[in-house]
Amino acid sequence: MNITVYLGAYEGNDPSLRSAVEALGTWIGRSGNCLVYGGSKSGLMGVLAKSVISAGGNAIGVEPAFFVAEELQYDELTELIVTKDMSERKAKMIELGDAFIALPGGTGTLEEISEIMSKISLRHLDALCILYNHKGFYDGLKQLLGAMRERGLSNADRQKGIIFADSIDDVIRRLEYGQKAV
Repeated sequence: MNITVYLGAYEGNDPSLRSAVEALGTWIGRSGNCLVYGGSKSGLMGVLAKSVISAGGNAIGVEPAFFVAEELQYDELTELIVTKDMSERKAKMIELGDAFIALPGGTGTLEEISEIMSKISLRHLDALCILYNHKGFYDGLKQLLGAMRERGLSNADRQKGIIFADSIDDVIRRLEYGQKAV
């Protein structure tokens, strides 16, 4: 399975997040699955790629040309796909993905996972969409989705497939067993 992961180009200030990213990367590398991600060597993105590669796995980076020109790509990837811009990058990452995970990140992570959530809601994509809610990071988004349901702007059926996981173990269970994982 190709697991597309969206996450920060910064590492943040909580060391436990780095440990969680390393644990996920190690699992991806050892499980025979393949990482698809933004291709960067910086921040949590670099931590994830390094942990996948170190565990013997495959990692595909999808990096826009302007980031490659700045030499931000992780050089030890299994494959680096260079796109002309961010829009092409997002489309390629969706095309390659079988499951999608958002780890804590910035506005780019939010934009990318929002598109996945929309595609799942419209049934243009049949895949898991997992938000790793590290220490409540995505609580606000979870509340917003609830408010959409409460106000009749969305419903549970439309949001089926959008999953919040509070631990990396839960993320992994969801990937192994699909939405029915406990």
